Amino acid sequence: MIEPTTIEDREKGGEERPCAVLGVIVAPGLAHDVTSRIASELLDDVRERYDSVDWRAELQVDRLVVPPAPLTELLDAGRRKLLEGDWDLGVIVTDLPLKVGGRPVSRHLSPTHGLAVLSLPALGALHLRQRLRRALVELIGELAGGRSSDAWEDSVLRELTTDTARPPGGLGPLYAPALVASHLRLLLGMVRANRPWRLAARLYGALVAALAVGAYSVVTSDVWRLAGSAGWWRLLIICVVSIAGTVAAIIGAHGLWERAPDPRVRGQVALFNVTTTLTVATGILCLYLVLFALILGVAELLIGPDVFASALGHPAVTTDYLALAWFSSSFATVAGGLGAGLESREVVREAAYTSSVGDETALADTGPGAVFSREEDR
Repeated sequence: MIEPTTIEDREKGGEERPCAVLGVIVAPGLAHDVTSRIASELLDDVRERYDSVDWRAELQVDRLVVPPAPLTELLDAGRRKLLEGDWDLGVIVTDLPLKVGGRPVSRHLSPTHGLAVLSLPALGALHLRQRLRRALVELIGELAGGRSSDAWEDSVLRELTTDTARPPGGLGPLYAPALVASHLRLLLGMVRANRPWRLAARLYGALVAALAVGAYSVVTSDVWRLAGSAGWWRLLIICVVSIAGTVAAIIGAHGLWERAPDPRVRGQVALFNVTTTLTVATGILCLYLVLFALILGVAELLIGPDVFASALGHPAVTTDYLALAWFSSSFATVAGGLGAGLESREVVREAAYTSSVGDETALADTGPGAVFSREEDR
């Protein structure tokens, strides 16, 4: 493995500020005149634009994966490098074409992984060095909070540079809660970037299985009777177990849980796992609520009170329809989890960690005189 080249330019004197470590991974064989000074130039740009923290850059030349390789494999390899180097953020400049959901893109980022990926060939042939610098600074800005306010951005950067190697306050058993509390903005930003409310829509197998079981429950009188006799506390237990079980099954079956290779990165790994759990849980909860609304509406439309009453053995009221929707949604959610288990690992990871995708046209329009200012992008 090629040893990393470290570029350090720490400010001397004055109060010491937190330092964000930025890893830059460049594929071998890219244009030398474009990438030779990429780390030092990028360091100058981010120091000028994001000055709430100090910055240090480390450059590695590594292909990471053997082509052809999916984007998720490239992110996994980059994540391993980030943890090995104890970096706070990482950017990957590759010569591979990037695709998300089968659509070619020029760049991709995942705040959950702390990584941004940029395909150099997609930037075109003219003014390549300037376009590369601009694109990388923009991607780092997205990793640091997207287009949020300056105050939010600065807060995220400070949380990002907080030392997480040791339990906060020495509270071993309360390490995870204390870590989440001290990195709340960073955590919320990572979850929001994943757009968890769209998780189920990206997993077609899960969606089809859930809808099929939901439809079956509406037209099956045995399900009506089970729902009517369950009682509210049983329905609540079934609801919690179905959501928690589905979340655990998706994370476990597709290897979304990360383990710390080194105690230094324990905090980063803990934040990654909390973000993953919240992302998947939010996505499954959204699926559950949509199923509940659909099943309730269809049941009210198709099941007449007399037919429903004959199956239940007593007059049907609104609470009976609610119980049916609640009961059926739980089992439909479990079916959705089973459907997600049939999806490929790549599809599930893309769905769970969907992030901002770059627009090649926007990058192509970037001229040599581009100014690196916050106001220009807002």
